[in-house]
Amino acid sequence: MSAEQSSVNDEQNRRLREQYTEIAVLAGGLAHEIKNPLSTIRLNLGLLAEDFADAKSLREQRALQKIRLVESECQRLNDVLEDFLRFARVRDLRRTSVNLNNVLQEMIDFVAPQAEGKGIELVPYFHPNLPATSLDRELFKQAVLNLLINAQNAMPSGGQVVLQTQPTSAGVQLDVIDNGVGMDAETVAQIFRPFFSTRRDGSGLGLPTARKIIEAHNGTITVQSAVGTGTRFTIVLPAAT
Repeated sequence: MSAEQSSVNDEQNRRLREQYTEIAVLAGGLAHEIKNPLSTIRLNLGLLAEDFADAKSLREQRALQKIRLVESECQRLNDVLEDFLRFARVRDLRRTSVNLNNVLQEMIDFVAPQAEGKGIELVPYFHPNLPATSLDRELFKQAVLNLLINAQNAMPSGGQVVLQTQPTSAGVQLDVIDNGVGMDAETVAQIFRPFFSTRRDGSGLGLPTARKIIEAHNGTITVQSAVGTGTRFTIVLPAAT
């Protein structure tokens, strides 16, 4: 990458951060206003559940079921709120020059036990001679984790996820490929829209957050999918200067 192109990318990143700063501030304030009463509600629901823990009558048992249901919905609301904060929060990237293979192996080691419990195999195909790339290591891991979670959700009966790396003319490429249920063209066109989800309990923020993180690294993410065949996410990142 030329010095001129690097300067253009830095300017684009600066404008992107400025664009989202106000949203991030509003999101933080909104989160504070919601989380405080939500915590109070959850605390009192827990106390009510304790009061009905030894429910004997049918009426008390029904009351306990309703309490548990509201507890579950409160937890879901809290999870959506946390996902929204991750999506809206903007900070300067803490980049270091890394080997992408090493970062991905760390993610595989972290996710593999849970994936294996669902009958899902994570298969690495790492190119041995990747150029270094400049990443905020932990933030980029979050993007990859979101893609792996999406892949797991697409394989309710188990399957295989391939993580493949290769060099490109300007940097590195990562393909995350699953053999899950796949998506039709209409769904593919919407998956990066905030709050769009095909799952009832999904927040619809995982993939938009992943794209936002990747674009903050001057990278791109694209998707190919077919119903009944599976899905391929392709991430392209520039080499470290």
